[in-house]
Amino acid sequence: MVKTIFSGIQPSGTVTLGNYIGAMKQFIELQNDYNSYFCIVDQHAITIQQDPQLLRKNIRSLAALYVAIGLDPEKATLFIQSEVPAHAQAGWMLQCVAYIGELERMTQFKDKSAGKEAVSAGLLTYPPLMAGDILLYGTDLVPVGEDQKQHIELARDLAERFNRKYNDIFTVPEVRIPKVGARIMSLAEPTKKMSKSDPNQKAFISLLDEPKVIEKKIKSAVTDSDGIVKFDKENKPGVTNLLSIYSIITGESIEELEAKYEGKGYGDFKGDLAKVIVNELEPIQKRYHELMESEELDRILDEGAERANRAASKMVKKMERAMGLGRKRR
Repeated sequence: MVKTIFSGIQPSGTVTLGNYIGAMKQFIELQNDYNSYFCIVDQHAITIQQDPQLLRKNIRSLAALYVAIGLDPEKATLFIQSEVPAHAQAGWMLQCVAYIGELERMTQFKDKSAGKEAVSAGLLTYPPLMAGDILLYGTDLVPVGEDQKQHIELARDLAERFNRKYNDIFTVPEVRIPKVGARIMSLAEPTKKMSKSDPNQKAFISLLDEPKVIEKKIKSAVTDSDGIVKFDKENKPGVTNLLSIYSIITGESIEELEAKYEGKGYGDFKGDLAKVIVNELEPIQKRYHELMESEELDRILDEGAERANRAASKMVKKMERAMGLGRKRR
């Protein structure tokens, strides 16, 4: 029996090289072997206030990037979360199964709410919505970056709790994190994760950055003063981060790269890495611009929403019956 995977990305800003390596690049490998659902989770984005016009633009842009990186609409279902009402319905039911204490302990909630006088209730309760996203499709495997591991663990807990309390209807999902590149770090502060919300534009590479911009950012990336290209997380976080990026894009092992640049300085290493990134992103950018100017993208999203609605509505009905919602028909 073919297993199912589900994953999603928020349309809340520029998609970075870290998003691509940590999550999106996995999707291409997995779509051939799994029943695949990939979602633009726009309802998660509104846990903080968004500019409505910019949000719509980002949703479409992210959808185009999904296809441009190589997602095949014939193999994978690509859709927008808000176009499938079952996600919000499942999210509410799972909120009623979740506990406030476990939601308050979520690392991302603590980080995003720290020092703020007020935060939206959605920021606290969106993990059950994320669990609903996953559980609606009988998901076996969730390919994500390392920073999402805690959320998948909560989704597993909620699935098991629902199955015990009501009816055994949910598949308990497993997490899939890549061995290399699971957490791509900031180019400016390599002890921090690369983030699209970083105010320092030199800290991240956007999938839509022009070649000259990419080259400039890589050349200015923080390393150290000893000039030795070596993987050492503790003592050489900057070089280690750049080696991880190089390795995951080219498929060359860290050991091969260390040998390749033995006796060479950071100038050669960074120059070659910039070329590697530019060559990787060039066909993606070309396809992206084609999609943004065509009606093909809307057709893909319409068909994806239709397929997702069919699958998700069946699971929502099972959840409602299990919890005793709605009328009992004679």
